[in-house]
Amino acid sequence: MAAPGRDGEHRRTFPALPPRPADAGLAGTWWGNAWVTALEEGALDAARLARGRGYAERGHVDAVTVTPGLVLAYVQGSRPRPYRVQVRLRTLGDDDWRRFLDAAVERPGHIAALLDKELPHSLADCGVPLLPGPGDLAPQCSCPDSGHPCKHAAALCYQTARLLDADPFVLLLLRGRGERELLDALSRLNAARAARAAQERGPVPLPGVRAGAALTGRALPPLPAPLPMPPHPEQPPSYPAAPGGPDPFALDQLATDAAARAHALLATGRDPVGSLTLWQDAVRLAAARPGSGLTAGTRALYASLAGATGRDPAELARAVAAWRQGGPDGLDVLEEPWDPPAGRFDRARPLLLAADLPAFRPWRNHLTHPRGHVQLRLGRTGLWYAYESEPGREDWWPRGTPDPDPVGALTGLGGPGDV
Repeated sequence: MAAPGRDGEHRRTFPALPPRPADAGLAGTWWGNAWVTALEEGALDAARLARGRGYAERGHVDAVTVTPGLVLAYVQGSRPRPYRVQVRLRTLGDDDWRRFLDAAVERPGHIAALLDKELPHSLADCGVPLLPGPGDLAPQCSCPDSGHPCKHAAALCYQTARLLDADPFVLLLLRGRGERELLDALSRLNAARAARAAQERGPVPLPGVRAGAALTGRALPPLPAPLPMPPHPEQPPSYPAAPGGPDPFALDQLATDAAARAHALLATGRDPVGSLTLWQDAVRLAAARPGSGLTAGTRALYASLAGATGRDPAELARAVAAWRQGGPDGLDVLEEPWDPPAGRFDRARPLLLAADLPAFRPWRNHLTHPRGHVQLRLGRTGLWYAYESEPGREDWWPRGTPDPDPVGALTGLGGPGDV
């Protein structure tokens, strides 16, 4: 029912509004209050209205879908299963819309007010019945209550008044026309009126300019000083959850990351992650997720990022551990064995023996404990990275902190007897 992916010019879906205090008022604008008045003057039972108002204030109304002539939502009542509620309102005919458009372009302030999400009294009183009157709202509910309206329909009407407060184009959509459709029509009508007025005035004589004066060089004013650098990236807005929509936490993480990258680019002229591959960037984003355990939200993020890069979540989890250990260099150490030149790598084994450690087996840039549970890997920047695995298995996971000293890289993995 409330599917944002199917929204378009003649269908708008609004997420469920949060609860509001009982003393906050039913509507904040005159046209929102006019909607409430039409509901209450056409109702047959004040008690049902009071209960419906309580449902709306406590957030019992789910996402609201608005189409021409119809408001639709599910409302949670006293039973576990919510009720399907709709409220119908007659759409306007073509003649009514022509009168409305003519009245809207009659005063320049009308269009400006609509763009500011305001509905002027003079525009609402142009002879077109924009706002409903008593009895114009036709509710229908799947509940067994035959009241007019029932408390669930009343709750939807009260919640619709809040939507009208925020955007009067919701009312215009209910009457049959979408926002872009109306603005395009107003733009065309306004341009046609301006062209007719200009034609009636006739051409305006243009002042002449001597050719020598036109070609004389002019000193351009200096450019304004650049704006001061903000001290830190701004916090992005919060993203409400929507049925069938993306994960709000994932959107927040992407927006926060984009803000941090933009701030770094503004400060240094360089994008700190612009040269990363798709896989490296996926690992970076996953590593930025707080916490170390694979919670339900983390598993969903890992599955999404791994699927987008052709990997599996286990590979991504191991790569995240390497990234947290040493960033892009740590990931390179995990995935790319290499042949180091003589020198630092050759001196590592005597240093390990001098620290009462057994002789590690060398292979390329790896030094592996003879019992096969601890491993050192030399990175291309000269740092040693420690890895651990179950004995007899090749399941190496990054551990500890990189160190220029191979013995120092093993710090924290256990005592000499354990290593």
